[in-house]
Amino acid sequence: MPEAVTQPEASTQPLNQVQRVVDTFIAPSKTFQDIQRSANWLLPYIIGVVVTLALGFAIQQKIGWPQTYQNILKQAPKQMQRIEQLTPEQQTRAVTMGTNITKMTFWATPVLALIVALIAAGVLLGTINFGFGGRAKFGQMMAVWMFATLPWAIQGLLGIVTVYAGVDPEAFNLKNFVGTNIGYYLSQDMPKWLIALATSIDATTIWALILLTIGCAAIGKVKRGQAAAAVWGWWVIIVALKVVGAMFS
Repeated sequence: MPEAVTQPEASTQPLNQVQRVVDTFIAPSKTFQDIQRSANWLLPYIIGVVVTLALGFAIQQKIGWPQTYQNILKQAPKQMQRIEQLTPEQQTRAVTMGTNITKMTFWATPVLALIVALIAAGVLLGTINFGFGGRAKFGQMMAVWMFATLPWAIQGLLGIVTVYAGVDPEAFNLKNFVGTNIGYYLSQDMPKWLIALATSIDATTIWALILLTIGCAAIGKVKRGQAAAAVWGWWVIIVALKVVGAMFS
């Protein structure tokens, strides 16, 4: 008699890239378990690039890069003071250069984000494997980073909505363009270190950190407490550096 064919459980079925993206938000464990089968991270990266470029076009159309740079200067009184001490011609050149640097840096965000992802994946890989005896591979950690940071795309989408909804161009802050963090609601007269700390307490970033914890535990074969120590430990260090930098900037 023919042998009975055993159907695999639904949870073990391989996921396609769209399913991975969806499950990142509703069932993240499925996505990160599937990364052990395939470390393809192209789709979440493309999503991030598309959202970033769409935000850039919205800023260019509704705010303008000169106004965007002027708003950045307002947040840096010392830099503004140095520019005001220049001759009119030097001021024009300085503002033009600053505007161009701001614009080019933003359009280079997809490349910069890829570099950041490579560094972050390497740091987390070393921490999980050498610090906690994990067994993750670099490609898997790269995929975990790309999928886990998808909540930042939501932040970008909210930024696009905010810009097209008619935000005051003179109030637009490229460094903190949507109210997903506490610092967004603080007065700019507050101490810079406090604003830096409050800005770091961001809903989408915390969401991403939670996803990173789940992903690192899944691919590294370590306990979630150990993965949390790695992920949140590095976040605390980065926030501390930002706060100290703001104190002395």
